[in-house]
Amino acid sequence: MMAGAYTLAKNGHVRGDILYGFFRPRTQATVDLVLYIVFFLPGVVALTYAGYFYAAESWAIKESSNITAEGPPYYPFKTVIPIAGALVLMQGIVEIIRCVLCLKNGTWPSREEDVEEVDVEKLKEELHVKDEDIQRLDEYVVRREPAK
Repeated sequence: MMAGAYTLAKNGHVRGDILYGFFRPRTQATVDLVLYIVFFLPGVVALTYAGYFYAAESWAIKESSNITAEGPPYYPFKTVIPIAGALVLMQGIVEIIRCVLCLKNGTWPSREEDVEEVDVEKLKEELHVKDEDIQRLDEYVVRREPAK
């Protein structure tokens, strides 16, 4: 459930791309905006609202599994429902803003990229740093550290 907002942010949710992919960006934004307002917002608000009361009731009675005498508690897991709903709702608002920007500018705003692993060798090359320089710096730092 917690991956829903991330999947929405990465444009990974399933949709009918057969026709959608052929639309111009403004047409795509119009379709998305209407669907977000008509279906997404009411559904996610209902999920978050109902999930809050569902989790609150579970916390109130300290609900736990009845598989064993001291079964594991359910209430922490049910708390995930409204939290996930709130995160998806926030990302949905961001997607609505993206739709409005696309309607205004005619192109989709770029999505942020995930953090990528640093290529240390490439970074050394770009900064003109050699392994010997790093080793000398390490030795200098070790000498400067106060004795413990």
